[in-house]
Amino acid sequence: MMSYGQLFLVILPVFAMVALGAVLRRVRLLTEAAETGLFSLVVNVATPCLIYESVATNPALHEPGNLLLPPLLGFGLVLLSMVVGWHVARALGLTVGHGLRTFALAVGLTNYGYLPLPLLDAMFGPESRAVLLVHNIGVEAALWTGGVLVVTGLSPLAGWRKLINAPVIALLLAVAANLTGAAAHTPALVMNFVHALAVCAIPLGLIMTGASIQPHLDDPRQLVDTRVTLTAWFLRLGVLPWLFLLAARWLPCSVELKRVLVIQAAMPSAVVSIIVARVYGGRPLVAVQIILGTTALALFTIPFWIRFGLSFTGLAP
Repeated sequence: MMSYGQLFLVILPVFAMVALGAVLRRVRLLTEAAETGLFSLVVNVATPCLIYESVATNPALHEPGNLLLPPLLGFGLVLLSMVVGWHVARALGLTVGHGLRTFALAVGLTNYGYLPLPLLDAMFGPESRAVLLVHNIGVEAALWTGGVLVVTGLSPLAGWRKLINAPVIALLLAVAANLTGAAAHTPALVMNFVHALAVCAIPLGLIMTGASIQPHLDDPRQLVDTRVTLTAWFLRLGVLPWLFLLAARWLPCSVELKRVLVIQAAMPSAVVSIIVARVYGGRPLVAVQIILGTTALALFTIPFWIRFGLSFTGLAP
């Protein structure tokens, strides 16, 4: 098993890229206009290429357990986490219109992309990465249905329409190509082109994450609400990881899926919560407080949860 120090060194470059994005935004090498275009490039071009390359030729998906259970757990665990966050926020005294909905969303939605992807690659290789991407179908479904409903009260139909996007389409095509064997007949020229774009997805996505957070750093005093931050720490980094670890230990998960769940258990809140809160009338500042708070502390708690999770789920050598 990797030592605490080794795990810390694995995650440090990830946080360094996020910090680089914040610096580039601060010194205006990344402007607001450029930020919008680059986000679109990451979401609609680079990420779909990464998904297709990771999934289309990956033998891990030939096992039915890696194709059906991951999205079901991704959907169920996120919704359950949001429900827990909602009830804790109410007990905390938050109300609708004053952070209750956004707290439930931000605490319930663990980072499922740019942080776990490089960690899984570094620790376990591409097989687990493909299972994470299939798992993320369920997370996306939970975000754009339950998550949007939590923030705004929109109908389920409006939430499901959000699933028709480039990453999900790429994932469905990749799964189909994998299961039918069509990926093996894809010309090398095409796959080389896809690979060239895929390698941009993670570093560019991490940099843009930092850029999206930076505008909220101008007034440091508003970034910490003691009641919100401490409760988010307790839930996201203390209580909710147990949902993922118990599922990995007691459900009929493949080794690859157990690894995904262990990594997900260790993750802080997802940056996309800020975007959802901003677009759908939530409280973006509450999301920023939770994301910055849990991300800062996760730099130190991620190695602990990964080491403990691997041991608890029987994956440690």
